[in-house]
Amino acid sequence: MAIIKLPWIKKYERLDHEVTPENEETASAPGDDTAGSPSENEDDMDTLYTEAAYSGDEKEEPDETDAKESADDAQNAEAAGVSSRGRVLSRMISYISNESMMGKSLKTGELRKKMQEPAWNVPAPFNMTSFDLEHFSMKMLSSRENPDIEHVILQLHGGGYMGSIRNAYYVFAGLYNEISHGMNVLCPDYRVAPEDPYPAALEDALASYEWLLGHGYKAENIILAGDSAGGGLALALCMYLRDNGKTLPMGIIAMSPWADLTASGASYEFNFEKDPLYGNTKESLIYINAYPGDNDKTDPYISPVFGSFRDFPPMLIQVGANEMLLSDSETVAEKARAEGVKVRLHVYEGMFHDFQMAYTAIPESKKAWAEAGKFIDILLNGAP
Repeated sequence: MAIIKLPWIKKYERLDHEVTPENEETASAPGDDTAGSPSENEDDMDTLYTEAAYSGDEKEEPDETDAKESADDAQNAEAAGVSSRGRVLSRMISYISNESMMGKSLKTGELRKKMQEPAWNVPAPFNMTSFDLEHFSMKMLSSRENPDIEHVILQLHGGGYMGSIRNAYYVFAGLYNEISHGMNVLCPDYRVAPEDPYPAALEDALASYEWLLGHGYKAENIILAGDSAGGGLALALCMYLRDNGKTLPMGIIAMSPWADLTASGASYEFNFEKDPLYGNTKESLIYINAYPGDNDKTDPYISPVFGSFRDFPPMLIQVGANEMLLSDSETVAEKARAEGVKVRLHVYEGMFHDFQMAYTAIPESKKAWAEAGKFIDILLNGAP
C-alpha cells in the first residue's frame, strides 16, 4: 500500500545515511513494501473490520533472511524479525538514554520540558491555523489541495503529561493528513504537569473535542489519535464522553499508549532491561510523575486500564514488543474485547516506545503508519 507520496517528510528523517545502499534489501521488514513487493499482510489489513481480524493479536513473525544477517543477530532472539534500520535506531536510542550525558534528563522528562524549538516551518502541501482557548492553544493542519473538511483527527501528543507539544507532532499531523486522504488534524497544546496536574490535560482534551463539535464537526466524523501519554489521554477522553452521555468519536488510534500510571503490568518487569528508552531505572517519569497529583493513580481517567471500555468505537493499538508499556496495550485490548469492542492490537517485534516517530525511515514505522491509514479507510468505508 503506497502512502506518504509527497517528499516533504524526508527532511525530518534522520536515518537516510545510517544504512548503506548494499544493506537496503535486508533493511526491509517482512512484508514491507520498501523491498519492492506487496505486503504479505495487505489482505489481513483489508479484513480489519471482520470478526476474524479482531479475534487475536498480531505479532511480527521472525524473518529467516533478516535473522541470518549476521552471526551475532542469529544468536540474538531479540533481533529476529527486526529490520536493520530498526536495530540501528534502537541502539542509538539505547545509547542516548543510557550512556550519554542527556540520558537521565531524557528519561525523567526534564529534557522535554526545557526543549526550545523554532516555530515549525509548515511544509508546502499544508496550511496551519492557530486557535487560542481559555487555558491552552491549538493548531489545525489542513491540506492546501483537496482537503477533507468533513472529517477531522484530534491528535493528543505524548510527553508523559510533562512535556508540551513539539514540532515532531506537527510532522505526525502531516502524516495523519496524508494517510487519511486529507483530513484536517487538530493539535492541542494541552496543559501539563507539574504546573498543571490532573485533570488539566483531560479538561483540555475535552475542550478540544467540544470545540470541534461547536465548529460543525459531527462526533461520528472525529477520530481520536494519540501516542504514549496522548494515547492514554485519548482513552480517558472517550471514557469521560461515554460516562457523561456525550456522543463518542468514530474511532481511536493509540500508539504505545501509556494507560497504567501505576506501572503494575507484567511488562514493566520483563522488559525492564530490554526497553532502550525507559529501561534499567526507576528514576524515570514512568515511576516519578507529577501528573496524578494527590489523586489515586488507579482512577480510570488517569490510568484507563482500570476502567471499562464498554461501547467504545473501534480501536487500533500499536506497541513495540520491547516496551515496558507493552502490558498497557495488551490489557486495554483484552478488556475492551471482553466488552464487545472491536480492537486491532499489533505488537511490533523488537520495537521501542513510540517507534512511529521514525516516520518512514525504518520499515516498522512505515508499516505502522500504513496500518493506521488502512484503519482509517475501514472506518470511513465500512467492512469490505
